[in-house]
Amino acid sequence: MTDFLLDIYPWVKSLHIMSVISWMAGLFYFPRLLVNHVEEATAGDQVDLVLQRMEEKLYRIIMNPAMIATWVFGLALVFTPGIVDWGDVWPYLKTFSVITMTWFHFWLGNKRKSFVTGTNTTSSRNFRLMNEVPTVLMMIIVFSVVVKFSG
Repeated sequence: MTDFLLDIYPWVKSLHIMSVISWMAGLFYFPRLLVNHVEEATAGDQVDLVLQRMEEKLYRIIMNPAMIATWVFGLALVFTPGIVDWGDVWPYLKTFSVITMTWFHFWLGNKRKSFVTGTNTTSSRNFRLMNEVPTVLMMIIVFSVVVKFSG
């Protein structure tokens, strides 16, 4: 199995990068949709329904599959011999950041549902602030992998 993972390593790494790009695009855009939802829509009006449809499609058709693919290809990279040195700090920092990003993904999904049920209480200001979360996590992840902080 490990020889197989070594043989397909460039393909898995490429697919992982493409999945991450797709997932991050969604994580960057989704909070902006929620800001617009708070500021421009009233529960049940046409704008509310359009934004709900946009949010659902982005979340279910793009973000969820991209997140799953990111995890699958990322785990394949982790299990490829010689790729991760668990004696360094960077794999733990990256793992923590990816888990936090996954939590953020599901937090956004719950916020989407709050608009569907008409129970949203999060302000547009708070959504704007939360929009910075994926940027900070992305920076930590990229620096961790590229610089490979060691202990």
